[in-house]
Amino acid sequence: MIELSSKDLKQLDSKGISKEKVQNQIQTFKEGIPFVELSQAAVVGNGILRFSEKEQLDLIQYFEDNRKNLELLKFVPASGAASRMFKAMFNFLDSYEPSKENLSEYIERTGDTDAKKFTENLSDFPFYDLIMSRIEGKASNKDEEAYLFVKEMLTENGLDYGFYPKGLLPFHKYETGTATPFEEHLKEAALYAKTKGKANLHFTVSQQHDEMFAKEEASVGPKISKKTDTVFDVSYSNQKPSTDTIAVDMDNKPFKNSDGSILFRPGGHGALIENLNDQDADIIFIKNIDNVVIDKNLETVSNSKKMLAGVLKKVQDKAFAYAKLLEGDISIEKADEIKAFLEKDLNVRMPKNYDDFSVDEQKSILMDRINRPIRICGMVKNEGEPGGGPFWIKDGEGNISLQIIESAQIDMNNKAQADIVQNSTHFNPVDLVCGVRNHKGEKFNLLDFVDTKQGFITGKTKEGKELKALELPGLWNGGMAFWNTLFVEVPLVTFNPVKTVNDLLKPTHQA
Repeated sequence: MIELSSKDLKQLDSKGISKEKVQNQIQTFKEGIPFVELSQAAVVGNGILRFSEKEQLDLIQYFEDNRKNLELLKFVPASGAASRMFKAMFNFLDSYEPSKENLSEYIERTGDTDAKKFTENLSDFPFYDLIMSRIEGKASNKDEEAYLFVKEMLTENGLDYGFYPKGLLPFHKYETGTATPFEEHLKEAALYAKTKGKANLHFTVSQQHDEMFAKEEASVGPKISKKTDTVFDVSYSNQKPSTDTIAVDMDNKPFKNSDGSILFRPGGHGALIENLNDQDADIIFIKNIDNVVIDKNLETVSNSKKMLAGVLKKVQDKAFAYAKLLEGDISIEKADEIKAFLEKDLNVRMPKNYDDFSVDEQKSILMDRINRPIRICGMVKNEGEPGGGPFWIKDGEGNISLQIIESAQIDMNNKAQADIVQNSTHFNPVDLVCGVRNHKGEKFNLLDFVDTKQGFITGKTKEGKELKALELPGLWNGGMAFWNTLFVEVPLVTFNPVKTVNDLLKPTHQA
């Protein structure tokens, strides 16, 4: 047990973090987090569903037929700052001096391909006209103009895009003007997350950006509302201070700041399971803020979401009917039917000794397995993009389940595990449709379905000192580990993340 001073305890109290939680996190640092054990890659026909065009249309129709009776919500993790998106361009500002060398010399000297691509395609960025109007007449040549363009884009005295949240940057340029991801998410919600003329959206944002999002909503909300004939009900939340995790030094003792306080760090996107848990709806669509499409691809994306929602509604209707049956007396034949449904339709694997249990014990197992939140996860074909993927994994007790696994969770030095990764065909674009209520209409407590052992330990430095940081189990990794899970193949056009500013040059972001 680590001794905590009265000052430390006061700090914990102010963040809403219990002493037990801190001790458990320190214990995790000491023990380490084991790699997951991959059993096999999930592929089409074994873990991933692929529907024909006719089947997709039927699923879309099933969702549409039930839509008017459903409460729908679009949940968008949007706290990501744009600083990482502009990392290469910040480096360019630090390294390039137009008064000392021309741009081509700089690129040849440094091999800075990011700066080369950016500066050669300036006019294709959605913020080109705005920045050019602000630096007009200030540059004596093209190289200096490129430098001033980046400087105006990023610095505090300019547009300060490096400080912006990703969700409020101009991503797309149309004849009528530019559009931010926030605006594009409203357009999407109007297509697939609307019932009776109203669309509910929830954005998780950083506290420092609260006012900026409110301002954007006031600016674009009425315009999109009129254009789509939709009333938007938009809510926001911040990551809770109580989900921050303690940092430790290399001896697994609390890392202290220069003022003597303990260093706590944000727990990663896994912390958002708390924010999600505060929401309630029949169906919740989850999609990252930077994964948006231009108008011409909206219908394809919308149909894909409706198809996933149709899958959820169909399997949920059956699960609810069986859950109601399990509350009464059922025959052995009916129990076998429910077991077959769980295994075939929901990818649930029973304990190895299931057949040895009594009928009552089997019924209890069936109720436990069926009475869980359900997530339908879109999966796209792997074309070399980084990110987690769909796998069958085996836990310490030998239980097999379908999970989304990040590369950091896999022991790539283990040849057998690396081979399984090589055989994977799809990856996770963060495209989820979730059912968070049970057959009685009561919302599950989502925190009951988190695998706390699926976090990450990473090495960091602060003020030149090494430290270890703990990330909570990812929202769609360990954060949903004990949900019932279905993976469904979706079109590649549904995945358009913007990790670096140059991603805005991809055809899918050029209107």
